[in-house]
Amino acid sequence: PGTPAAPAAPELSLPKGVHPSGDSVHIELPPQIAEELSVAIEGAVDDAAEARVSRYHKQASTWFTSFVWLLVLALFGTKALVGGKKRAELQTRTANAAAERESMQRQLSETKMQMMQAQVEPHFLFNTLASVEHLIETNPPRASAMQRSLIQYLRAVLPQMRDNILVTNLGREVDMVSAYLNLLKMRMEERLTVDMQIPEGLRNAAFPPMMLQSMVENAIKHGLECKPEGGTLKIVADVADGKLRLTVTDDGVGFGVVPSNGTGLGLPTIRERLRLLHGDAGQLHIASNSPTGVIAMVEVPYEVSR
Repeated sequence: PGTPAAPAAPELSLPKGVHPSGDSVHIELPPQIAEELSVAIEGAVDDAAEARVSRYHKQASTWFTSFVWLLVLALFGTKALVGGKKRAELQTRTANAAAERESMQRQLSETKMQMMQAQVEPHFLFNTLASVEHLIETNPPRASAMQRSLIQYLRAVLPQMRDNILVTNLGREVDMVSAYLNLLKMRMEERLTVDMQIPEGLRNAAFPPMMLQSMVENAIKHGLECKPEGGTLKIVADVADGKLRLTVTDDGVGFGVVPSNGTGLGLPTIRERLRLLHGDAGQLHIASNSPTGVIAMVEVPYEVSR
């Protein structure tokens, strides 16, 4: 027998207003509902667009604010960098100018000290040679001995004169002054007594060249040489409060008894050299000795000569 036929599918009943068309379905709505739905959809679309625009504005505002801050920071950074560079350049120029002024001032001071030192040395040599010349006429053997002592002194002092050194040590100065005083003793004989108290430990102390020589010359010329019976010259070195003190004391005629002939440089030169070399740290003190004579003391910073 044959296979029975399949029953026919029942037809679906669609709601009123629904019309299928291929892959899509058309729905007919009442005008009022369709209008409300359209308004709702348009509102949702507008809200979404407005939210998106708001987010964009907020992001744009944030980006703009960040950009402004970055710009401000960049401007401040650039200004600070430029200002710092200008300040650094100004400081460099100022430092260079100060260094140049200091160098020029130092060179000027050294030149002035060398000129004053050169003035002191001929003054001493002139006095010594005058003594030798006098003794040649009155006592040739003593003149010959003084000449030998002068040669010995010059051998000690000439290297220092040639090199124009600004600072030496106390030991060298004492040795040269000792040679100078030996020359004077030959001329003044028993009229000159020397008392020298220089501790061995201070011989390496720094001291200006020819300054002790000037102090001794001043004491001899204005104090002891013009005193008929002569007197005693005392030279003492010590240290106090970080200062090297060198004191030259005589018991000669004292202040103002013998007028200067204008050829000696003496104490003003010492003061000027101390000022140029040590500023306020270098001092020359002058006082009357009792019962007669003068006390001259030089103070300089105590340091070991290199």
